[in-house]
Amino acid sequence: MGPLAGIRIVELGGIGPGPFAAMLLSDLGADVLRIDRIVASDSGVAMAEKFNLLHRGRKSVAMDLKNPQAVAAVLKLMAKADALIEGFRPGVAERLGLGPEHCLAVNPRLVYGRMTGWGQNGPLAQAPGHDMNYIALTGVLHSIGTKGGPPVPPLNLVGDLGGGSLYLALGIVSAILECRTSGRGQVVDAAMVDGSASLMMLIYGMRAAGLWTDERGSNRLDSGAPWYSVYETKDGRYVALASNEPRFYKVTLERLGLADADLPDQHDRSRWPEMKALFARVFRTRTRDEWCEIMSGEEVCFAPVLSMGEAPEHPHLKARETFVELDGVVQPAPAPRFSRSRPAIQRGPARPGQHTDEALAEWGFGEAERVALRESGAIQ
Repeated sequence: MGPLAGIRIVELGGIGPGPFAAMLLSDLGADVLRIDRIVASDSGVAMAEKFNLLHRGRKSVAMDLKNPQAVAAVLKLMAKADALIEGFRPGVAERLGLGPEHCLAVNPRLVYGRMTGWGQNGPLAQAPGHDMNYIALTGVLHSIGTKGGPPVPPLNLVGDLGGGSLYLALGIVSAILECRTSGRGQVVDAAMVDGSASLMMLIYGMRAAGLWTDERGSNRLDSGAPWYSVYETKDGRYVALASNEPRFYKVTLERLGLADADLPDQHDRSRWPEMKALFARVFRTRTRDEWCEIMSGEEVCFAPVLSMGEAPEHPHLKARETFVELDGVVQPAPAPRFSRSRPAIQRGPARPGQHTDEALAEWGFGEAERVALRESGAIQ
């Protein structure tokens, strides 16, 4: 099992970054119990549950958290949990009777993981929002796009998953480790706006040093540099070139047939537009696969731009088993890798309430308790 085997976590079901953080912890071996609503939320993406990969790896109990008996049942779960994942707007969990004070009262060692977009405090704390709003406020969205074009949303990878889920997962694991020394739990306030800003650390440093401008598509990592950009090929496909270092750039020029051309210095920003146009003309002379053959085995930073349909079939990703198939669905495998503790997908995505009796029994609820909860409408 994974390195988190033996860790027990309760997830108050939500959408997006909270479930992804829970999935990551489950992939790494934690026993994560998801509490779903009895009445489905109108949020999220409607699709068959087997395809809702963010829900993989854990069992589901369906509860009505507005029912006092359901709240009491969650507090009983807290007594045996190492951590909780909660993704409501600030104040909602407190109104339900499941805030940090309520949960830490029954388990002082509990790590209470909170996931929000804007954070638990500040002028926007109660405002609605999604990934793109959070990265817009932190300078991320403004920085992504080509020269002269509008900002380009990077899916929901930066705000929701990078700035939200990963920071929440790291925060929870860190707090669990700290608890083993102090014996005390604590609250982890993971805000997507904070994590998104943190992910921009390198870029903010470069800007402060005068090495980055606020004009999109004019910098070394945003497609402004000719040797760090995406180029269309003869067959209408694309390749990604990232030959930052001089030794890689030198070989790139050789492979492009430009070794003997009268070219400006690699870092002469005033000539970058001219160089990009030249590179673009050269790349359009061959197909994507022909360029892959030309660049293969050479000291260049180069890769074909693959679609999601192509990526799982690439020889390198197949060799590393980067993608796996479970229940007929191709999906990314758990990451990262460990030398001894092997992460694994514990099970496919569960239907809401699929494991209500089974999971509650495993967490110490007797048959009479489960019957009483069901008759009260607290569980389903």
